[in-house]
Order: sequence, then structure tokens, then C-alpha cells
Amino acid sequence: MSIPRLAIHRPVTMFMVSLIVILLGLISVTRLPVDLMPDVSFPSLTVRVGYAGVGPVEIEELVVRPLEQSLAAVPGLEQVNSTASEGSGTVRLNFVWGTDLNEAADEVRTRVDRVRGRLPDDADSPTIFKFDSNSMPIIGIGVEGDYDRVTLREMAEIDLVPRLERVEGVASVTVDGGLRRQIRVELSREKITALDLPVDRIIQTIRTENQNVPLGEVNEGDTTFLLRSSSQFDSIDSIRNLIVFTRGSVPVYLRDIAEVRDTTEDFRSFTRINGKAGVRMRVTKQSGKNTVAIAEDVKAEIERINRDVQGLRLTVLEDQSKFIEQSISAVRDAAIFGAILVIIVIFAFLRNLRSTFIICTSIPISIIGTFALLYFAGFTLNTMTFGGLALGVGMIVDASIVVLENTFRHMEMGKPRMQAAIDGSEEVWSAILASTLTHVAVFVPLLFLSGVSSIIFTQLAIVVIFSLSMSLFVAVTIVPVLCSRLLVLPKPVSERSGLSGTLFTASERVLDGLDSGYRRVLHTALQHRPTILATATGLTLAAILILPTIPAELMPATDEGEVSVNARLAVGSRIERSEAIVRQLEEMVAQHVPEITEVVSSAGGGGFMGGGSGSASLTLKLTPRDQRTRSSEQIATDLRRVLVGLPGVTITTRASGGNQSMNRILGNLNSCLLYTSDAADE
Repeated sequence: MSIPRLAIHRPVTMFMVSLIVILLGLISVTRLPVDLMPDVSFPSLTVRVGYAGVGPVEIEELVVRPLEQSLAAVPGLEQVNSTASEGSGTVRLNFVWGTDLNEAADEVRTRVDRVRGRLPDDADSPTIFKFDSNSMPIIGIGVEGDYDRVTLREMAEIDLVPRLERVEGVASVTVDGGLRRQIRVELSREKITALDLPVDRIIQTIRTENQNVPLGEVNEGDTTFLLRSSSQFDSIDSIRNLIVFTRGSVPVYLRDIAEVRDTTEDFRSFTRINGKAGVRMRVTKQSGKNTVAIAEDVKAEIERINRDVQGLRLTVLEDQSKFIEQSISAVRDAAIFGAILVIIVIFAFLRNLRSTFIICTSIPISIIGTFALLYFAGFTLNTMTFGGLALGVGMIVDASIVVLENTFRHMEMGKPRMQAAIDGSEEVWSAILASTLTHVAVFVPLLFLSGVSSIIFTQLAIVVIFSLSMSLFVAVTIVPVLCSRLLVLPKPVSERSGLSGTLFTASERVLDGLDSGYRRVLHTALQHRPTILATATGLTLAAILILPTIPAELMPATDEGEVSVNARLAVGSRIERSEAIVRQLEEMVAQHVPEITEVVSSAGGGGFMGGGSGSASLTLKLTPRDQRTRSSEQIATDLRRVLVGLPGVTITTRASGGNQSMNRILGNLNSCLLYTSDAADE
């Protein structure tokens, strides 16, 4: 017994199977995470060694070169990139695609242990980072207030970070900007020389006394007490009154040989928000969580903080979910609009509500069933999966139309509706199977891609293949069942009456005219075969010649309403010089870009990849595109002409959009490592 015959004789079973598929799909779509692109895991590992207060040349000789020599022989290694900057050295290892990063990390860890003895004793222990696109922040938050930089940072770390980390799905929150509180002990050289006190002993004494030490247990009756020595410093006076040495039964206090001051760390970096000192917080999500949902919850928590905490104002500086929502919404609307157009075209040609209903049942069943595949395969709702659904909508109905048309033809031959459905579907089901497999075969090669293209297009190919398979299932099961119950022949011309009958007759004449016109064109083409072949060949050659002139890029240019201005000063420039340049840039930008809504500027710090105090950047948030006459690219170009004349400063401007957005979402490796380093340093 063939599949269509079995389906027609078991309609309840077929409908129950379809309902199960729809139920699974509806449950899955409510649980699918939403993201812009599929998760990207680059086969890359980075080894970082911190060495505070050391210049790039020494970092290269003492840290980077020994690491390179040891790691160069790691199996599967494709490329090694090293960076030596002030205070840190990094070695980035890029492996061939398909490498098991867990095994590679074990091998890297082993080789780092071998070379650990050659590294400077006072350098930090080497740290190995595995690239993860989920470590990219999804939201950047600016903190402004009527407080100094130290208080702003303390409030951000003590009060704000715990509240944001309690939001469901948030993995971590890092804080940049402001100044940390620091207790400085400035030794008097004359006094320690006169008392013959070694500096390392003073340091060791301070470190030893500033800790809580467990002292063991004390039993008293039926109770056991756990004792500890609480010796951590709780005030600056307790530090001053610390006994560091005893000479002739006379104690030497720290206050006698040093000046102890409650101050801040050295001013090496800054963050300014709308011209005022501020703090920036970056929120990263947990792996596999819904980016859009987490961003909405974080923004809701920001509103509550603004209401609860007086004197502080939190603003969203970067919101990855906004661009994701716009992109997903555009693709979703295109898919829905395409499905509506498909239904309209089907009705225009079939001119029957019953026939249109039978055909259109394949669209929701195939698409909703595909959502179940996405959920169980661990995919996300992104532009690739939605694009696959939009691409498959037009092909989903092909098989169903063939089954319905052939059933209709058998009914015109005088067969009963049930028999016509059986014969019509059995006659073509092997043909529609071959046709569907032909469409599937087009997307199968995408499953064998490698690199970033594999991650991007594999999900699209799988979605299209599965949706077409679902449409084939519907065409050979549900459509024959519905045809055997609902399909009817149109009334003869003499029995048609009313507006519907008149429209049906008129549309029939139009379609017959199209058939006649196509028949004449086909006869003409067959009578002029050389001309047709020559024209087709010429068009093909013209397309081949035009192809190299078409620009190529990963993503089309888009306007995200953001412009970046980067300034690079001479090597070794002090942070005060960078701050003066940033203030000057802020004034010039405000004069020439009236479309600005927010300005976030920063300089110094260096970070993971090293920037130094001579590197500064401004991020300009613009009004929505429909509220300004210039595009972000035009604004960036105009700014470049205005700012290029600053003496001693190299200025670059860039509009965020298109490829920049894709690089950010796919995970710009340097930025991701920078955020990872910041989190580790915190």
C-alpha cells in the first residue's frame, strides 16, 4: 500500500500526527533563544602574561619569545599572532577548523608549564583564554552622577553590579572607568636606611598582618568553637600603627618610617559620558540564553535603579538586542509577507477557496514543524534560520500543488473524489519526491563547508532541507486526505451566477489567454532555435563579464546610527594629553554634528591588546535615520575632513553598520579578548 493510499484510508491518524508536529513546534518557538547570527566558536586560544611596569621591548624578549618557541609545535596550529604592549604580552594561536579546542587547550597548557621557569619571577602566571562569542557584551551601560570618580566606581561595583548580575541570564558585569581607592605607603629612604630595614621585609610584614588566619578548634563542654585571627586592616590608623620591626625592645611602627595616605590609583585611563566623568559597565549573557529577553530584563532593571538610587543616572550606551530585533523583525516580516503573497497567487490561479485552503495547509505545518527541529538541534532564531524559512516558503507549496492538480484532472475524468485523490496522488508522489530531493540536493553542499561560512550557512541549509521534507510529508499525506474530502469541480459555465460566477468566468478567460500566449511564444522559440541559443549564450557571457565589477562584502551597508572616532597620539604621550585632545574633539564634534544624542569617550588603560595612554576613542550616538538628512557614513566622512587637521594626532572615523555590525556580532576577536581580560582583572 502506497503512502498516499494509507493516508487517505487513515485520515484521523494523519491529522493526529500533524497536530503533534504543530504542538511540538508551538512549544519550541516559545523557548527558542533569539540572536542575530548563529553562535560562532573560532578555533583560537590566547595565552596572556601580565608584567606590570615593563615596556614592550622587554615584554617581547622576556615573555613573548619564550612562549612562541614553546607553543609553535602545538598540533593543528595554523597561525601564531603575538602582541607585546606595556604591562602585558599575548600570544594568540589560531587552529585549523575542526580542531578539538579542549585537546588543544590541554596541549597548550602543558607547553606553557614547560616554559614557565623561563619567565620572569615577578610576572603574573600565564592565563589561557578560549574564544567564546558569548563573552561579547550584549549591553553597555553608562553611569553618571554627582559624585567623584572614586565614589562612582565604588557605587557601580558594590551597589549596581550585584543588582544587574541577579537578572536572569546575565553571566557577569564588568566595570570600566572611574578610579579605584588605594592606600599608599610611601617609605622614607633616610629612615629605613638609618634603621637598616630591608624593604622586602616591610612588604612581607604588611602582607602577613593583613589577613584572617584560622587558629583551629577549641572544645568547651559539648560545644566546639572554630577560632580565627581577624587581622585584616579596617582603618588607615591600624595600618599606621603596625609594628614592622623591633630594635632593642623598642617597636618601630610603620608611621615612624613611612607616610600612609588614603588616596586613589594613578590616573592612567578615563571614561567620559556626554562630557562628564563616568563609569561604563558591560553586561555579558550566559551561553545559549535569549539575547533579546536578557536585554529587556536588564533595561527594566536599569529603570528601577534610576528610580531607587538618587544622584545616579544609568543610560544604555550599546544595545546589541536592538539591532538583533530590527534584523529579525525585518526577516520575519519578509517571510510573513512572502507567505501572504504565495496564498494570494495560489488563489488567483486556483480561484477556489477550498483548493487554496488545501494547498496552504502545507505552509504552517512545514514552518511550525521546523521550529521543533531548531529547538531540538540547539539552534537559535536568527537571520539565517529565518532566512531559510523565508526561502523555503515559496518551494513548500510546489509538491502540494502538483498533487491537487493531478487529483483535479482525475476528477475531470469522471472518477469519484476518493478514487481521484488516490489515483492522482499515487501517480505523482514519486515525481514530487524526486523534485523535492532535487531542491534538497542544492543545499546539501552547504553542509560540507568549513570555517565561518560553515557556521553561518549550515543552519540555513538544514532549515531549508527540513522544511522541504516536511512539505513533502504534507503533500503525500494531508493534502490527499483533504482532497478526498473537500475538493470539488467548478460549476459549468451555464450554471454560474452572481458576482462570484462572473469573476470565475472572467479569470478563466484570462488564464486561457495566458496559456494561448505562452503557446505562441513557445512555437516561435522552437522555430528560431539558433537565435534563442545565441541570445542565451550572449546574456550568459555578459553576466560573466559583469560579475568581477560587482563589489563584494560580507553584509550590505546599514545605518545603525553610530560613528566612531579614534585618535592616536605619539607613543609615550601622557594621559593628561589624551584627555585634553578628547575634550577638544568633543567640542569640535558637537559643533559639526548636530545629530548627536550621546557621546562616550575613553582613553588609556591599554587593555588586553594594548592601547596605551596615547590612544583615545569617541563613540557618537546619532538620532534615528528617519530624523536626519545625513547617513552615518556621510557624517563620518565629513568629520574626517574636519578633524584631520589636529597637530600631532592621527584621526580615523568609521560609521558602524554592515560588516562592522557582523564582525561585532560574530565576535570581533580582539574585543572579545579585551572584555575577557577586563573581567579577569576585576
